[in-house]
Amino acid sequence: MKTLPQAIDIDSENSLTHAPSKILGDGMGEKTLTRMDLSEAVFREVGLSRNESADLVESVLQHVSDALVAGEAVKISSFGTFSVRGKAARVGRNPKTGEEVPISPRRVLSFRPSHLMKDRVAAGAKS
Repeated sequence: MKTLPQAIDIDSENSLTHAPSKILGDGMGEKTLTRMDLSEAVFREVGLSRNESADLVESVLQHVSDALVAGEAVKISSFGTFSVRGKAARVGRNPKTGEEVPISPRRVLSFRPSHLMKDRVAAGAKS
């Protein structure tokens, strides 16, 4: 497996900001960033082959997914924290009929953006 060049700084406040607007979109909600888009950005920015870039993105996403399934929190500096929490059983209500319906206990995924990410999103929304 190849190592990443020093030019990539995962904790950088500007990560993926050099990608063209075609990938990231120009406005709010205009484009969805996909695995393929991430692979293409890694291909352009890092210089790995397209296959190696796709494998790298897939590997990172698999590690994140595996950690969350195991109940671990995933903290990405300057981005945010993904975590899994349990929700207790409760009684809900069907909004159409008003009928009470039991909701079984479950695990839910949550994301808390970092303050830097919140600030970047807020600044982007103003322009």
